Amino acid sequence: MNVLIACEFSGIIRDAFNARGHSAMSCDLLPSELPGRHYVGDVRDILYEDWDLMIAHPPCDHLAVSGARWFPEKRADGRQQAALEFVWLLRDADIPMYAIENPVSIISTRWRKPDQIIQPWQFGHPETKATCLWLQNLPCLTPTDIVDGREPRVHHASPGPDRWKERSRTLTGIAEAMADQWG
Repeated sequence: MNVLIACEFSGIIRDAFNARGHSAMSCDLLPSELPGRHYVGDVRDILYEDWDLMIAHPPCDHLAVSGARWFPEKRADGRQQAALEFVWLLRDADIPMYAIENPVSIISTRWRKPDQIIQPWQFGHPETKATCLWLQNLPCLTPTDIVDGREPRVHHASPGPDRWKERSRTLTGIAEAMADQWG
């Protein structure tokens, strides 16, 4: 299966699919943190190739409700609308199966409610971070390893230049579940 992991700089999901014999490629404006098949650039450059599955992580900067206090400014200058249009571009791509991932966001009111909300603690990581999945032709993920110790590690991450990377990186337990259940 040809799998596109859109807006992924870490390579974690890409590598989980490749380990199971799929042909997966990640794409991001940044280079991949892990060596592997990765396109550095705009996903629009490769979106219309022959993909069977796309797992997309559109930037949440202007969408996540955690930043709701800035929504009036982001609406006024068009950043929020541009972010939504990017989500819709991914949604409307001619790819038979997709998962669009984002935190709790305005996608739920401007498009539709997510098909599923997952937590890291359902997949072996003792922390909380509600992650919404909008699915097309894919089943909801079944939890693989429910654990205790549910700490909001990502929410409490220290300020700094790489905080956004830690907040956006997919955890391995979730990536493994995606590859096992959707591959």
